[in-house]
Amino acid sequence: MLKKVIALMLVAVMALSLAACGGGGGNTTTSPQPNDSQNSPDSGTKKDPVKLTMWIMPNSDTPDQDLLKVVKPFTDANPHITVEPTVVDWSAALTKITAAATSGEAPDITQVGSTWTAAIGAMEGALVELTGKIDTSAFVESTLQSAYIKGTDKMFGMPWFTETRALFYRKDACEKAGVNPETDFATWDKFKDALKKLNGIEVDGKKLAALGMPGKNDWNVVHNFSWWIYGAGGDFVNEEGTQATFSSENALKGIKFYSELAVEGLMDEPSLEKNTSDIESAFGDGAYATAFMGPWVISSYTKNKEENGNDLIDKIGVTMVPEGPAGRYAFMGGSNLVIFNSSKNKDEALELLKFFASKEAQVEYSKVSKMLPVVKAAYEDPYFEDSLMKVFKEQVDKYGKHYASVPGWASAEVIFSEGLSKIWDNVMEVDGAYSYDKTVQIVKDVESQINQILQETSK
Repeated sequence: MLKKVIALMLVAVMALSLAACGGGGGNTTTSPQPNDSQNSPDSGTKKDPVKLTMWIMPNSDTPDQDLLKVVKPFTDANPHITVEPTVVDWSAALTKITAAATSGEAPDITQVGSTWTAAIGAMEGALVELTGKIDTSAFVESTLQSAYIKGTDKMFGMPWFTETRALFYRKDACEKAGVNPETDFATWDKFKDALKKLNGIEVDGKKLAALGMPGKNDWNVVHNFSWWIYGAGGDFVNEEGTQATFSSENALKGIKFYSELAVEGLMDEPSLEKNTSDIESAFGDGAYATAFMGPWVISSYTKNKEENGNDLIDKIGVTMVPEGPAGRYAFMGGSNLVIFNSSKNKDEALELLKFFASKEAQVEYSKVSKMLPVVKAAYEDPYFEDSLMKVFKEQVDKYGKHYASVPGWASAEVIFSEGLSKIWDNVMEVDGAYSYDKTVQIVKDVESQINQILQETSK
């Protein structure tokens, strides 16, 4: 019964939230097929050919080709195995994966958003349980938060890559404004004081907004509120994942602090109409003194210098998210890999997952996806010793916090996103003058909807 409830909720909610995103389809590329003479390099016994089908999302510019390059050492060592990736658009992925889990017509392996693992894993018989089959000691501990269903010891997803957001700042703007990046971004209060100094600072003949962040039209709206809620001692749901805590005093404290940066004129208001990609481009063009962004922009800005002569990459620094009154917590996202129970090639699929957890595969996939590794040994690679990348490494290791890994989260996140978007409407005075009381009411309305979802999916 729970399997049906979760499936219906996911399909219904995602259909509403993703209707404007377009259809999903995907491109399929197959690694070279072995011929009849190919044998295992470890024995003289010819093995039957195995084709591992795998769904992935557009994690890089050429996702299918990049994946096949990364898995080449695996297929070279196992010539009887071929890997066939199919690229599925993010807008259709959850609906398609849910349908596959329900129907049994599924690939061997699929990538899942880290927040989806518990929902799919809770569908009885949908996924192979990975408990005891994967060496979890190799992983950065914080990345394992999404691999299990909360409150159980059942592991259904293997972390594949992760990401977090850190504070990018203009070194030249900070110097001119008298802001010391090593100390003045450390806490909420210091951060706000630094923004006041940076607001409107003129660099290279251009006045910079203190902070640029996307608002209601962004797919990351929940993520961008998360570390403020956590830093105030709040959370989205309780420890058991059965009750929303969105309207708690501490959660509201975080929501108020972050959203009212815009009310106080410290966050660029026009940016609140934009999405993450727009903000990244605008920061690259010199519009803001600071912005919270992911590690992928480092390579983007580096490439921009190489191809267009834009030397912004030489003018920026990165530091961790400010510490709140309850401590420093950072958003953790990313993707996991799961094996469908309907797979006829479970043993080979498990071996491929283990390969993806190797240091070499982790480093190579991080380079093409611009995301962060989930395996500790990968961070020993010189690629992550870059002064900007090192901040992300430390933040993931020490301060990463993932959303509650509960079956209802995948559906609940859509409701949280809709509610937080309304808070930005309030800030931008879309329906009249800004009122904190209006924000509180929005939060309470959202919490009511979330509790219905959590009650249905925690039975």
